[in-house]
Amino acid sequence: MSLFSWKVHGTGKTIASGEVVSTDERLSWPRTIGVGIQHIAAMFGATFLVPIITGFSPTTTLFFSGIGTLLFLIITQNKLPSYLGSSFAFLAPIAAAKAGGDMSVALGGVVAVGVILAVIGLLVRQFGAGWIDTLLPPVVTGTIVMVIGFNLAGAAKNNMAAGPVVGVVTLAAIALIAAFSRGFLGRISIFAGLVVGYVYALITGDVKTEGITAAKWLAFPSFTSPTFDSSAIVLFLPVVLVLIAENVGHVKAVAAMTGKNLDDQMGNALMADGVATTLAGFGGGSGTTTYAENIGVMAATRVYSTAAYWIAGIGAVVLSICPKFGAVLSATPVGALGGVGTALFGMIGVLGARIWIEGRVNFADSTNLIIAASAAIIGISDMSWTSGKYTFNGIINATLVAVIGYQVLHRIAKSRGTSN
Repeated sequence: MSLFSWKVHGTGKTIASGEVVSTDERLSWPRTIGVGIQHIAAMFGATFLVPIITGFSPTTTLFFSGIGTLLFLIITQNKLPSYLGSSFAFLAPIAAAKAGGDMSVALGGVVAVGVILAVIGLLVRQFGAGWIDTLLPPVVTGTIVMVIGFNLAGAAKNNMAAGPVVGVVTLAAIALIAAFSRGFLGRISIFAGLVVGYVYALITGDVKTEGITAAKWLAFPSFTSPTFDSSAIVLFLPVVLVLIAENVGHVKAVAAMTGKNLDDQMGNALMADGVATTLAGFGGGSGTTTYAENIGVMAATRVYSTAAYWIAGIGAVVLSICPKFGAVLSATPVGALGGVGTALFGMIGVLGARIWIEGRVNFADSTNLIIAASAAIIGISDMSWTSGKYTFNGIINATLVAVIGYQVLHRIAKSRGTSN
């Protein structure tokens, strides 16, 4: 089909029991726009949490999120519905890079990740994706994701200490919303809890409103150019592995839900996310990834039409030209970030354990156990070492142990007949 041509599903008004609106179909335009707005709402919380936590511009991040989504649809030939929002995997390396330099140094790392991911996408298009499963089995990806989450525990602690009452209110709100709510509100419980903490801080006078008052209602986002520092770029390399795992998982999930074989789009998906991340890094936005929240919207609505994602991408770009909106987000009190970080970073870490469970990792195998255990301690405690101008932090070292250790030790165990 042509890029902007979708078949109308049935009457365009209803979806019969057992049917879905496929990627090359759409409902009537009013209904398609409505689903697109749902996708904007679904990505909203998580996409904004990354720039709020890292200090990047929220409106710039949203702008490149929308542009990245549109590029993703073009590169995947409208065959793979997806929204590209901010990736949490960038939180730790951005924080480390900014601590040793400035925002532009962190952006250089984002660009590097994007370029590497795009090249990997090209390799997958050429040679297939089988080598990814060999390089990144669940015991490795689960460990890396766990380390990226729990490594940030110190940052959450410091933010909570800066505003403990607001932090506790935020964390309690997140927990209660998740416990009481079903469906959409439950899926955005972290962002909803942040809103509660923000409002509490606003009432108690803990929000600085000067920037909000001074911000314009309409203007293009501010753009920041990257600078490239090889010692900072090294910090970002583990993120590439996480983005590979997330994109592969997204393609497989959509294929399972739509009943389509989308293996031919695996390389395109990786390349598209790489291009979107590269573009974001060159302009001042955070790196992107495909969003599970939007998969949830598709599962709930049974609408897999890429037309809805065009609406979402365009809508994100439109929202990004409101600096007033971005200023409200940038004024989020530190204590509220502490409450969010406590929940969010912990959830990222526990997600690593979920990958182990879903991948049925055999921890009766002593090789798997020693790899996961050692890498986890190295990453969470941030065991680091410096060689010249390069500092290899805990996440880097844990990633090396997990990826290289798995390949070496399993080959030795297999040759010796000692693997379970």
